[in-house]
Amino acid sequence: MIELLAPAGSPESVIATVQNGADAIYLGLSGFNARRGAANFNEEEFAKAVRYCHIRGAKVYVTLNTVVGDRELAEAAGLARMASDYGADGIIIQDMGLIRVVREAVPDIPLHASTQMSVHNLAGVQACAEMGLTRAVLARELSYEQIAFITKHAPIETEVFVHGALCFTHSGQCYMSSLIGGRSGNRGACAQPCRMQYSLGGRMDDYPLSLKDNCLITKMQMLEDAGVACAKIEGRLKRPEYAAVVTNIYSKIIKERRQPTAAEMEQLELAFSRQGFTDGYFEGKRGKEMFGIRETPGKEQEKFFRAVNKQYVEGEAQRVPVNFYVLIKEGQPIQAGIEDKDGNRAEATGSVPQKAVRRGVTREQVQDQFYKTGGTPYYAENIFCEMDEGLHLSAAELNELRRRLINELTAKRAEPPKRRVCKYPPAPQTKPVEKDPVTIFQVLSAQQLTPELAELEPEYIYIPMEVLHNHPGCQDIFVENGSTPVVVLPRIINDNQFGEVAEMLKGIYDQGVREALVGNIGHVLLARKLGFTVRGDFGLNVFNSYTNEVLHDVGMESVTASFELRMAQIRDMKKPVNTEMIVYGRLPAMVSEQCIIKNSAGRCSCQTPGQLADRMGSVFPVVREYGCRNVIYNAHKLFLADKKADYKKCGLWGVRLMFTTESAHECVEVAKSYAGLSQYRPNGLTRGLYYRGVE
Repeated sequence: MIELLAPAGSPESVIATVQNGADAIYLGLSGFNARRGAANFNEEEFAKAVRYCHIRGAKVYVTLNTVVGDRELAEAAGLARMASDYGADGIIIQDMGLIRVVREAVPDIPLHASTQMSVHNLAGVQACAEMGLTRAVLARELSYEQIAFITKHAPIETEVFVHGALCFTHSGQCYMSSLIGGRSGNRGACAQPCRMQYSLGGRMDDYPLSLKDNCLITKMQMLEDAGVACAKIEGRLKRPEYAAVVTNIYSKIIKERRQPTAAEMEQLELAFSRQGFTDGYFEGKRGKEMFGIRETPGKEQEKFFRAVNKQYVEGEAQRVPVNFYVLIKEGQPIQAGIEDKDGNRAEATGSVPQKAVRRGVTREQVQDQFYKTGGTPYYAENIFCEMDEGLHLSAAELNELRRRLINELTAKRAEPPKRRVCKYPPAPQTKPVEKDPVTIFQVLSAQQLTPELAELEPEYIYIPMEVLHNHPGCQDIFVENGSTPVVVLPRIINDNQFGEVAEMLKGIYDQGVREALVGNIGHVLLARKLGFTVRGDFGLNVFNSYTNEVLHDVGMESVTASFELRMAQIRDMKKPVNTEMIVYGRLPAMVSEQCIIKNSAGRCSCQTPGQLADRMGSVFPVVREYGCRNVIYNAHKLFLADKKADYKKCGLWGVRLMFTTESAHECVEVAKSYAGLSQYRPNGLTRGLYYRGVE
């Protein structure tokens, strides 16, 4: 049966979800989890939560699903060690460097790839398996057909979000909260800018980035039949009563293999919704009907939640089946035992029963006493009783035997497994940099590939895949000036797009392009199979030295430091592989399966970038990406031409100028300013996050 995984944002939520049928819960510790705003758990609370869950047959997964800086790795690994010591059943993790450290430090605890790793195709799952992970949480944007294909061929388990909030962007690829206010979604501090009002040319009364909550309650049998191992409910920031309601309904639907009733759907909406729910991604249907906002809940919800709270606070929902064994023989002490489905056993011995003066105890009476497990986390599935007749036994003594057995079994179920604790892996070694960083230009359109730009002789020119495919030879003028062309792969390539992308890349390879820039771990093998040398883009979220080492070991020629790092962090990072830094451009804030241009205008307008304006008047360009996705770029242009002395101290192999919506003339002027040939400065510039960092 598919595992139901429920959110526990607080100790009360642990009780709420387990008492309502959760097979497993996921929770965060004091730091390094993607819901830092939740109550989360200190060491004592965590130990109690694990004990509570394991006694009742529920698993506990710990979220360590943020990117981690070099100076934080020891603390994060310490939390992983604590989770392992107390018996957590797995760790949900994002950072590839932290994966390496944890795999060596606590090798026996299972690791699951967080949805923050942006795993959206089979190759991504295979890459996770190669890193030693045992489960991958798939991107929320996948359709049923994509989920089923991945799951059928995956070498490890898959997990799917079935209920709760949908981000506008692919998880792990959102930088909008960082760029606007320094609160990083990759660090668990997202300020949820997608829930704000924006204008797309009209009045400031639209919420074009606010998706309705996901709801796959009617699709549970399909997911189970497809082989998905785990169905996950989102909601660690929501109330325990919410978690209780949603868990209870999903648990019933899964166990009873049925569709929800109208009353159950009303309860789900009453618990939380944004003008209803959506299953658009699952059905492969993107569009305006997937969007909605949260309306102020009325008194009806509070009354409903009070009733829900009373149900899970009072009493014990008996969940764990046990078998009792009782042997009552004349002249021998009573012997009794208990066993659960996991093979845990306990035994107890009572007094020697006396001959009954009148009527002796019956088998039915003995069984009745052992069936009385109310108020405990157990129910008696079978009671096997072998006894002689005509013996006297008091109900009190039988009850005491039952109590002792249950207590001993409980202690065994709560005992953490014995796991190894090993040393951290040695720190990576920096590859020496013997000269000034090379200059890299990245363009977004063929119109930016001008002779004037080529004359500035960048060592590398990064060009999008579709531009090279649609404009064969557009790179030639740069090659003639000594530049090495590099094809930029889309960050999102679904399995049903792999064939088309491979054909495009084969044609590009035939044009003489031999290097590829990839922003997702699932795309490395595709590029390498086609003969390309692989370089790593910002989408890989390189945040520490060990991530650099991981990408070096998979054969990358270079990597891009996360633009959420402070410059000092980039400087201090060990660099076993060539490392580059983005020093100019509109940084990408979001990449989404949605086309907000079409949602707003009602028609496609791919050639003309849209403009998204917030309440402060900042304007964010919206540009089409491969697959009719949208990329939203920052309102301000990163500009560091006057900070060259700072980034030259960072031990970089390369510095990248990223051109997006600039005209061909502006591209040239910007490039000249970085070459010291111009005093050009763009309007609305920013220093990015390199000096202020992120939360």
